[in-house]
Amino acid sequence: MKLDLLVFAAHPDDAELGCSGTILKYIAAGKKVGIVDLTRGELGTRGTAETRDAESAESTRILGLHVRENLGMRDGFFQNNEEHQLKIIQMIRKYTPEIVLSNALHDRHPDHGKGGDLVNDAFFLAGLPKIKTEIDGKDQKAFRPRLLLQYIQDRYIQPDILIDVTDFWDKKMECIRAFKTQFFDPDSDETETYISSPSFLKVIEARSRELGKAIGAEYAEGFTSRKLLGIDNIFDLR
Repeated sequence: MKLDLLVFAAHPDDAELGCSGTILKYIAAGKKVGIVDLTRGELGTRGTAETRDAESAESTRILGLHVRENLGMRDGFFQNNEEHQLKIIQMIRKYTPEIVLSNALHDRHPDHGKGGDLVNDAFFLAGLPKIKTEIDGKDQKAFRPRLLLQYIQDRYIQPDILIDVTDFWDKKMECIRAFKTQFFDPDSDETETYISSPSFLKVIEARSRELGKAIGAEYAEGFTSRKLLGIDNIFDLR
């Protein structure tokens, strides 16, 4: 299946927290969108890999994704090396997306920066014909999408572009809360973590409100780019 937008995430719930409003917006517009999670999030303090699998499936249903895969890399220990780059290249060539979104390049969790760099490097390499990959026993053709952006995560990073997600905010929060072992639950007896505190999701909302204010919207999501961005019509800018 060819996708319009392919999102890579180091952990299940990264895409939901960072860019699910954008995912919902483009699915509603008729675009084909998928997520590839690098790991199962098995090192998370709360829950298990199995509960994360179930939560990811529920979030996938809420989002209405066309596809979601998990590459089964080791949470906390995957590397930006040839082995892992080839896995990302396979996914890019399999789904031939127009646009790729990836983890923030700098963040509190080291997997996020590693994941962002891994996808950045594989994004370029995927377009080189002399790098050979196959999937399901068939050779893949070289392919490089036209744009790579990184979504903003825990650490505040000045965005290069903002997307209005006001109409999809409530559904974004619904898909985040599908990861019920990870976030605030007054009935949970598991160890409290940085992201399970009652204030964490309030911070997510406050940041999106702040970003939205910059473009005259109630809520927005921010993205960074390693290359200069262009537009055909300046009247499309806010």
